Amino acid sequence: MPDIPTEKMTVEQKKAADEFLGARKQPIMGPFIPLLRSPEVLLRAQAMGDYLRFKSALPQKIRELVVLITARDWTQQFEWSHHAELAIKAGLDPEIVKAVADGRRPPRMSADEETTYEFCTELLHNKSVTDVTYGKAIAVFGDQGTIDMVSLTGYYTFVSMVLNVNRTPPPPGATLLVPFPK
Repeated sequence: MPDIPTEKMTVEQKKAADEFLGARKQPIMGPFIPLLRSPEVLLRAQAMGDYLRFKSALPQKIRELVVLITARDWTQQFEWSHHAELAIKAGLDPEIVKAVADGRRPPRMSADEETTYEFCTELLHNKSVTDVTYGKAIAVFGDQGTIDMVSLTGYYTFVSMVLNVNRTPPPPGATLLVPFPK
């Protein structure tokens, strides 16, 4: 689903595109290109994404780690290419980023990074978490931070699904994830 030229947009699509531009200060891109086919979903997804990425109870470094773990799980090249650099800028060790890219448990993680890694990988692989993992997340991030972590994982699962179905390519020159064997 390619970009929709402005002159071919419905009234609702134009309104959604204008609201997106007003909020993000950039035209529709990435997962929002296919989501424009459902303007209401686009706007609600944008609002949720804006909260989770920029206002969540989690520190930025942890938010980016959650995104990377989710993008890796879905082998989502577009999101990986954007967030790997953001994660490093936010203070995540490049060795952690590389290990996640390789599908390995990262070495030398801080307590909050380790809790995040365990929680998100368990959630993605088992579709739930154990009481022990849940208890660690609550102890480290509190109730709101734990719900924000679940929500980030769910949001980027949604975004990854949209991008994968749309076959959205990563930007030119991006470092690509190697797909996991099936």
